[in-house]
Amino acid sequence: MAEAPLLCGYLIVGADELKRSRAVARMKARLERSGMAAFNLDERDMTHDPQIADIIASLNTLPMGSDFRLVILNGCDKLPKAVSEPLVSYFENPSPTTVCLVVANTLAKSTRLYKAVAKLGPKALVDCAPKKGREVPQQVVSMARAYGKTIDIMGAEELVSRVGENSRMLDNELKRLSAMLEGESISRSDIEALVARTAEVKPWDLLNAISARDMKRALELYQLQPPRNEVRLFSLLVTRLRELICAKALDARGEGRNLAQVLGLQGWQVRNHVGWARKYSMDELVCALRTAVDVEAALKGSADSELALRLWIISLIERS
Repeated sequence: MAEAPLLCGYLIVGADELKRSRAVARMKARLERSGMAAFNLDERDMTHDPQIADIIASLNTLPMGSDFRLVILNGCDKLPKAVSEPLVSYFENPSPTTVCLVVANTLAKSTRLYKAVAKLGPKALVDCAPKKGREVPQQVVSMARAYGKTIDIMGAEELVSRVGENSRMLDNELKRLSAMLEGESISRSDIEALVARTAEVKPWDLLNAISARDMKRALELYQLQPPRNEVRLFSLLVTRLRELICAKALDARGEGRNLAQVLGLQGWQVRNHVGWARKYSMDELVCALRTAVDVEAALKGSADSELALRLWIISLIERS
C-alpha cells in the first residue's frame, strides 16, 4: 500500500509527551526506510539559542538519496519574534522536498506560527492534548495492548493512582510490567506488588475505597493523605454519604439511572454510586450521617483529629 503524501510541515502540539514522541518517531521511521536518514535528518532544540539563519538554510537543503529531508524543531512554545517570523515566512513558500516538524507543548492558535503551519492543510495539525483525568484509565487499557498484554479497568485505575496521569510514565511502567510478568494479563494485585507509589494520593481514591467498603485499601490510602487534611476529607466524605443515600433511595424505586440528573453531576462522576450504595443498608448510611456531627466536633476541638477521622472511617466500613 502506497504511503500517504507528506505535507511540507506539521505542528505537533499538546502536553501529552508520549503522543508527541510517537508522532515524531513515526516520521523518523518513514525517513529511515530510505536508508539515508543520517544524511537527511536535522533535529534542533529551539529552547537553546536557535541559529535561525542556519535552520532556514537546513530547511531549504535538498535531500540526499531520499524523497524528503526531515527537520525537527523541538520546544517551539515561546519562540522570540526574531526566530518565529523567519519560520512564518518560510512556511509561506516552503521547500517541497523538506518536511518540517514544529513541536510544542503549547502554542496558541492566535500565533502567526500556528496559523502559518495550519495553512498547509487540515492534517498539518497533530493534536497531542492529554486525556482528561477520567479518560486516562481507559487509555492505559489501550496502551497495554501495544505490549501484548491486557489490563482491566480496575488495574488501570490502580496504576494511574500510583504513577499519575503522565502518559510517558504510565507507558514506562506498562513496558516494565510486561517484561516482568509471564502471563497475558496485568492485574491490580500485580500493580500493588510491583509498582511503587510516586503520585500524590487523591482524596477521591479514598472516598471510593470507603464507598466500596474496602477496609484495607481505605486505611492504606488514608495513611498516604497529606497531613492536616482531616477537615477537608471529612467534608468530602459527608458529601459522598449524602450522594449514596440519594443513590440508595433512587435504586429502591428503580430510578438509579437518574442519579446524575438528581445530583446535578456528570454521569461518569456517579457511575459506581448505585453499586456502592447496595453495599450499605439505608439505616447504615443514615446512621453514618448522624454520627458526622460528633466527628466534626472532635475534628475542631481535638488535638488528635487524625485519629478521630480514622476511627470514623473504620466505623463506616465495618458492617453493623
